Amino acid sequence: MIRDHRKRDMGQFFRRSVLACFITAAALAVTHAQWLKRPTPGVPRTADGQLDWNAPAPHTADGKPDFSGLWRATGVLSSRVQGQGLANLANGAEIPMLPQAQKVYQQNQANGLKDMSSAQCLPHGIPAAMLLPNLPFKIVQTPGLMLMLFEEFVDYRQIFTDGRELPTVVNPSWYGYSVGRWDNNSMVVETIGFNDRTWLDLGGHTHSTALRLTERLRRPDFGHLNIDLTIDDPETFVKSWSVRMPFVLFPDTELLEYVCENEKSIVHMVGK
Repeated sequence: MIRDHRKRDMGQFFRRSVLACFITAAALAVTHAQWLKRPTPGVPRTADGQLDWNAPAPHTADGKPDFSGLWRATGVLSSRVQGQGLANLANGAEIPMLPQAQKVYQQNQANGLKDMSSAQCLPHGIPAAMLLPNLPFKIVQTPGLMLMLFEEFVDYRQIFTDGRELPTVVNPSWYGYSVGRWDNNSMVVETIGFNDRTWLDLGGHTHSTALRLTERLRRPDFGHLNIDLTIDDPETFVKSWSVRMPFVLFPDTELLEYVCENEKSIVHMVGK
């Protein structure tokens, strides 16, 4: 058995906040078996056996890009979202928050991470669940449906690509209701129906139930995935705004089962 470096690195990040004691203990307690080092079949390799990052992107039988694989936020992305979150990816532009949203954001910044949904063993939501440092997510692409499987809390997200339209009425949920369509070699995903209990990032940017996300997925080569995200929430932001989120392939390993025990949650620990 060997210790899981992904959880250890996450513990190093959370140690900066009031949540450190719980996250670090949980991280260091997790181990994994040797099969997590098993080479991923079908991955192009260089002469020394390393992933050929710039090899052509794979395609499905119908000629569309195949986004399947295990992905994680790049080092630059994951480190930046730990501070002011998506604000650092908005090309230097200030996120156009309404006054009340700005006030809540400042409170979240001052309080560290203790009010984040995951501190109560609840899901992060989108896009925050995709931006966690060293916690990957897996895309499973099939005809008519794309799945995102998140390592944290063993959660999943469904993106329907069978030609359906967004429904007019949606029961609010953690990951919303998503439909996708092809635009040449890009997958365009629209999502509505969020509850208002999650943050958009690890920096404390909140949203309302009016949130609408538009994601444009591109895979320029084998080792990279870019998602251009547009955020539209008239109850939180003055206008819509966009960021680009880069991800890298994470081969030769697999997702781990990472479960949060609610009775040992961080909120109960730091609230005493």
